[in-house]
Amino acid sequence: MIAVIVPAHDEAAVIGRCLAAVSLAAAHPGLHGEAVLVVVALDDCRDATESVCLMQGVTTLAVKVRCVGAARAAAAAHALSLGARWIASTDADTVVPADWLYRQVNCGADAFCGVVEVVDWLDYPQAVRDAFTAKAVVDGHRHVHGANMGISASAYLAAGGFSAVVTGEDVAMVHALERVEARIAWLAQPAVATSARRTARAPQGFSGFLRALEREVLDAGAALLPTTALQR
Repeated sequence: MIAVIVPAHDEAAVIGRCLAAVSLAAAHPGLHGEAVLVVVALDDCRDATESVCLMQGVTTLAVKVRCVGAARAAAAAHALSLGARWIASTDADTVVPADWLYRQVNCGADAFCGVVEVVDWLDYPQAVRDAFTAKAVVDGHRHVHGANMGISASAYLAAGGFSAVVTGEDVAMVHALERVEARIAWLAQPAVATSARRTARAPQGFSGFLRALEREVLDAGAALLPTTALQR
């Protein structure tokens, strides 16, 4: 069995799209009908996230920790207890491609680390978009995203699971995998689509990264302006 784990805190507006995409990935013919268990860790949700999940027919697990690392770990533990051989991790505001699970479990390694693509830039200026996409992402990249990660059950257990931290649990997991000498496939595809939302669920997460990039780009632009312009 393959498991997909999704931490969620008040994600009713977006999680339906996420789960619909996961359902398509679970039906990929290359999986030959292998069961796929989707576990959403409802982390102190006060909106209709649970109702959306129930309509999608996925498993929900209620936690009240307000901690993405602990939520991810709880969902993974539940999946492992039911016999999952592979743990695929994503986020509630992402949309995975149809070959996401197939390519993860066939990556030829103990773990998979993929990348994200921003499809909804909202009000971010063009300069920020250009800075984000300036460097082409190729196989062998070293980007880490909990929204696009997969780990075999044996490697996950050997690494000690996701750390109960409010941010950076994905990076901590990679470090733990490296300590136990797990093989990691750093692949540019399949990538998952995400939004550049400004309201962060995890401090210093992807949303925080984009805001920091925006400040860096705007500061660099201001430094190039004539002194008289800066004094206006």
